[in-house]
Amino acid sequence: MDKYEALRTYFGHDAFRPGQEELIDGLLAGRDALGIMPTGGGKSLCYQIPALVSPRPALVISPLISLMKDQVMALKNQGVDAAYLNSSLDLRQQDLVLERWERGAYRILYVAPERLEAEPFLAAMVRQPPGLVAVDEAHCISQWGQDFRPSYLQIADFLDRLPHRPPVGAFTATATRAVREDILRILALRDPVQAVTGFDRPNLFFDVRKPQDRKAAVLDLVKKRAGRSGIVYCATRGGVEEVCQLLQDHGVAATRYHAGLEDRERRENQDAFQYDRATVMVAPTPSAWASTSPTSAL
Repeated sequence: MDKYEALRTYFGHDAFRPGQEELIDGLLAGRDALGIMPTGGGKSLCYQIPALVSPRPALVISPLISLMKDQVMALKNQGVDAAYLNSSLDLRQQDLVLERWERGAYRILYVAPERLEAEPFLAAMVRQPPGLVAVDEAHCISQWGQDFRPSYLQIADFLDRLPHRPPVGAFTATATRAVREDILRILALRDPVQAVTGFDRPNLFFDVRKPQDRKAAVLDLVKKRAGRSGIVYCATRGGVEEVCQLLQDHGVAATRYHAGLEDRERRENQDAFQYDRATVMVAPTPSAWASTSPTSAL
C-alpha cells in the first residue's frame, strides 16, 4: 500500500491538502519534519499515513486524554489498529497495551509525555522500537507558549534511549518564531522538512462582544443555536461549574469537562457530548488546563 492508496482507503480523500504531502514524503524518506498547520488542517494525517505504509508502527506523543481518545476512536472506525496509553486505563489494561505493542498489534500508539519516563514503557519501546515518533501539540515544549508542559522536555532523552533514533515529526497549529525555534532546538530535529501553511481557516470567524450581562449573553447565544453542538470555554474551573449549571437550569443539555473531575466522570461527559446526549460542553480554556492540570494526560 502506498500513500495515495492509504489516503483513499482509510480517509476517503483523493488528494492531499497543502503541506501534507511534503511532510509525509520527508518522514517516509527517514527525515525529521516540522508542520505548522491550522486546527482542522490535517496535521494528524501527516504521521498517520507514514504509520500505515511503513513496516514499523508509530508512537504519537499527545498532551491530553480527550485528544488521544478522539484520535484512536476515529482511527478504529477507519479500520486502523490503534490504542492509547494513559491514566484512564488501569494497570492491567496498561500492561496489556504494552504487551500488544510488543506483539506488533498496533499501527499507532498514543501516549502522554509523562509516560516516557516510566521504566515498563521504556523497556517495551527498547524491545520493540517505533518506526516513527510524532510529537503532537509540539508548542507545549516551549516556555514561550502558554501551554508549556515540562514533561515535553523529556522527549529528546527518550529518543536517545531508543536502540535507533527513528524519524521525528513535530506538529502544531500555531507557533511564533521563538516557539518554532524552541521546537527545532529542544527536539534536536535533524535537517527537518518544514511546512508552514498559516493559521487562517475561511470557515471560521471571530466575533468580539462585551455584554453588560455575560450570563444572559451566553444563554442567548446557546438558545439561538438550539439543537446544534458547541463548546463554551471559561477561564476557570469555577466558571465552568457556574456556566454549566446556568445552562442546565434553563433546559440546555449541557455537560462539563475539567481537571477537577474524576476520570470516570470526564469520560462519561465526553461521551455524552460526542454522541449528542449533551449538545453543549463547558470546559476551561487551554491556558487554564496548562496552569491547573499539568499532568492531566498521564
